[in-house]
Amino acid sequence: QVQLVESGGGLVQAGGSLRLSCAASGTLFSDNDMGWYRQAPGKQRELIATITSFGRTNYLDSVKGRFTISRDNAKNTVHLQMNSLKPEDTATYYCTLSKYWGQGTQVTVSS
Repeated sequence: QVQLVESGGGLVQAGGSLRLSCAASGTLFSDNDMGWYRQAPGKQRELIATITSFGRTNYLDSVKGRFTISRDNAKNTVHLQMNSLKPEDTATYYCTLSKYWGQGTQVTVSS
């Protein structure tokens, strides 16, 4: 059974930083592409960053230059470093591996 557990969310002021982590278990982590989604209240879930098994990354335009996705295959963990946070980044953030989703972690950015 694949499990994904996110951590690192919280409340931060605009301009601040947070680092989200997602620990995976139950699968061969290094063979899988990983992604981070977010969903704000009343809005559709959106894909914001992906990283392939080879380490190739891709980002939603609105987070390019501010967010960085990375992976540590030795620890079965994917990270999302978020800098220069804006109030519009407020959302629940989810990590994904194939068809599996974590439970989400809340990020709130105050103005």
